Amino acid sequence: MDTLDITALEHKIDRLLLFCGQLQAENQTLKDKCARLASERDMLLDKNEHALHRIEHMIARLKALEPQNEQQ
Repeated sequence: MDTLDITALEHKIDRLLLFCGQLQAENQTLKDKCARLASERDMLLDKNEHALHRIEHMIARLKALEPQNEQQ
């Protein structure tokens, strides 16, 4: 190998190392985003379940009032 080949190889290696660093940073960003989204999903599922229980409770209260309304 002559000097030009070695220099070209060094530049390619440098670019590969830089690209590898960029991919690692992007991967970490995506992992963080995925964790945030999973946490948000869990929170929304809990919120949805809570709303469902409240609605079921309201429906039960309304059904309990129906016989009283029919008597009047």
